Amino acid sequence: MKVVSLFSGAGGLDLGFIKAGHEIIWANDNFLDAVKTYRKNIGEHIVYEDVSRISSDDIPDHDILIGGFPCQGFSVANTNRGENDIRNKLYLELLRVLINKKPKFFLAENVKGIMSLMQGKIFEMIISDFKNAGYRVKYKVLNAANYGVPQKRERVIILGVRDDIDFELDHPEPTHSENSTLFGYKKNWVSIGEALKNIPEPEEEHRLMNHTCSKFKLKFNGYIGNRAIDPTKPAPTVTARGDEKGGVVVLHHPNNHRRMSVRELALTQSFPIDFIFEGNNSSAYRQIGNAVPPLLAFAIASMFPK
Repeated sequence: MKVVSLFSGAGGLDLGFIKAGHEIIWANDNFLDAVKTYRKNIGEHIVYEDVSRISSDDIPDHDILIGGFPCQGFSVANTNRGENDIRNKLYLELLRVLINKKPKFFLAENVKGIMSLMQGKIFEMIISDFKNAGYRVKYKVLNAANYGVPQKRERVIILGVRDDIDFELDHPEPTHSENSTLFGYKKNWVSIGEALKNIPEPEEEHRLMNHTCSKFKLKFNGYIGNRAIDPTKPAPTVTARGDEKGGVVVLHHPNNHRRMSVRELALTQSFPIDFIFEGNNSSAYRQIGNAVPPLLAFAIASMFPK
C-alpha cells in the first residue's frame, strides 16, 4: 500500500513499512540532519519543512498515514510537561492530514506517558478526535523487546481504520519474551550483550560507519543514562534528551567501561548495521533516540493489508 509518513525523523518507522512490502511515497520532517540521513539511506521523497506550513493539497493521496508525532511534551521523562506544551499539539497536524486526505488506515506512535497526561484527559481527547474523523481506533502499549529489539522500550501504538473499510486491524502478537518456555513464545528476548558481541572497540581496526562514541564520563547513580547495563538483558530505553549541540544521554556499553558508540546505539534500536547517520555524534544520538525501532515497526506494518 502507498504510505505517507509524518515526523519521519531518520526513518525507523518507514524502514519497517518498507520491509513489510509497503511503499513510502512521501515523508516529512523539520530536523535537517535527520532529513539528510533519510535521503542517504531511504530516498529523496522526504520534504524538509515544518509540517504546519505544508498544505494538505501538497501531500499525495495515500492508503496509510503513519507518524510518531514528537513526544517530548508528553513524556514522563519531561518533568515540565503539560497540556499547553506546543509539541503536544503536533498530533493535530497528523489529524489535519487524516481529515483532509482520508486514507484507509493510520498509525500514530507515542510514549507510554501520553496516556497519563492530565489524568488521562489528553489521551482521551486524542482518541476522540481520531474517532470523530471517521475511524475505528485501537491502541495498545507495545514493548519493543517483545519483537526482537535488544531494548526494553514501551510505546503506545494507535491504529485506525476508516469507518467504511471492511478490515479488522490488530496489534501484532509478541514473537519474543523474557522466558519463552514459560510464556510459550518462539524466542527469548535478545540481550544487549548478544546484540553487540561482535562489534569491535571503536579504537580497534574496523570498517563500521558511525562507530565513534561519547567521551562523557560514566556515572552509576541509577538515573537515565547513568545506569549499569546488564548484558544478559535487553538494554534500557534509548532516549533522545539533548540536541545536536550536546547534552544527549547515551547508554553505557554492556561491558560498562564506556558509553555506546553511535553504531552501537543504532543497533540497540535495531537499525541495520549499514544504515549511515548524518551530522555530528550528538545529532546522530538524537536521531536514534527519536526513532521507532525498525523491527517493531516491521511487526506492526505486517498487520496492514498489502
